Amino acid sequence: MKEKATEPKPDVIAGRNPVSEAIRSGRPIDKILVARGEKSGAVVGILAKARDKQIPVKEVDRVKLDFLSGNATHQGIVALAAAKEYATVEEIFAYAESRNEPPFVVVLDELEDPHNLGAIIRTAECVGAHGVIIPKRRSATLSYTVGKASAGAVEFMRVARVTNIAKLLDDLKAHGVWVYGADMNGEDYEKCDMSGACAIVIGNEGKGISRLVREKCDVIVSLPMKGKINSLNASVAAGVLLYHALKGRE
Repeated sequence: MKEKATEPKPDVIAGRNPVSEAIRSGRPIDKILVARGEKSGAVVGILAKARDKQIPVKEVDRVKLDFLSGNATHQGIVALAAAKEYATVEEIFAYAESRNEPPFVVVLDELEDPHNLGAIIRTAECVGAHGVIIPKRRSATLSYTVGKASAGAVEFMRVARVTNIAKLLDDLKAHGVWVYGADMNGEDYEKCDMSGACAIVIGNEGKGISRLVREKCDVIVSLPMKGKINSLNASVAAGVLLYHALKGRE
């Protein structure tokens, strides 16, 4: 017996025509998932349009598409739409300049948990950060779940996506931004003056920040660990550092 269809999640666009129209309309799309081995002409044409717009495409099992679409007809292709349109790094800088403030940004190096991303966006908005920057691949994106976890803050926070986080850090430093990476065996965060142009880098939940990104940071900062566990949840660590930076900016 065929399993009864249920409602797909709000950020899921299922089926060839709906996905094609979403791309054509310019709707913000995080990625497109296509059934492994799917080679029909219509799907191939859609994927070509997606790549022209630099939308990431990934092959997955049909079971995953069934799950995402609530077992509704997906015709071998699903798009994951963004909860809002992404900003650019230039727009983040322009916003800081419009407020006559030194840039204050959060950079996330392959953070994968949408709840962590949503919580960090919420905290970033609360402390007056000008933007959050994430990579285009291997990262949580602006999904419905992230929007919900941010408690609405995603509507007010500029979130940009870049191809290469290490290169982004070079660009930030060229603009006079001091880059602080959160990782093990760094300086005590309380001894760091984050009052000027500042970027705080938070790494992946399991691996932390990558080796190359760590090397690009001006300072590695650590939070004291007095218990038996030697790391904090990424969003908690981000919250501590963001409020420390805020103290220096007041």
